[in-house]
Order: sequence, then C-alpha cells, then structure tokens
Amino acid sequence: MIIGVLSLEFRLHGNRSLKGKRKVALSLKQKLRNKFNVSVSEVEAQDVHEKLVLAAVTVANETRKVESTLSKALAMIEAMAPAELINCETEIFSS
Repeated sequence: MIIGVLSLEFRLHGNRSLKGKRKVALSLKQKLRNKFNVSVSEVEAQDVHEKLVLAAVTVANETRKVESTLSKALAMIEAMAPAELINCETEIFSS
C-alpha cells in the first residue's frame, strides 16, 4: 500500500474574515475531490485569516499512480488557485 500526501500552503491577500477563507477552502477542496478522488482537509492555521494550509491524500498499490495523481492535482491548483501558493510538499509512504 502506497500513501501520498500533498501539502499546500496559500496566502490569501486581502482576506479579512474566516468566512472568506472558508469560501476559498471549500472551493479548492471540492475541486480536488471531484477531479482526483483524493481526501482533502484544512490541516493548519484554522484561525488565521490570510493563511490556508490544505493536505490532499491518496492511496494506491503503485508509487507511480500516487505520484501521478498528486502531480496532476498540484498542476491544477497552480493553474487555477484563487490565492498565492507559497509552499507545497509531497510525501510518499509505503507499508
């Protein structure tokens, strides 16, 4: 079993409320879930208005499949994200 984690950190310029942050987060999470069938959650800085950290997780039986899914998800986020992507990390675990 291969587990892949894609961590995404965004800066939300000019955002002054958690409601605005939640709107961006829900949109990004739904797009990732629908297109790539990954599990997505906000994992850090839940009370910070201008910072959003999401993690997308996928599981497969081949490393190549996990890497492909996460790289395609990252490419989509880079192309359409409504916020500045300031950091991303990919981790692969096998058991």
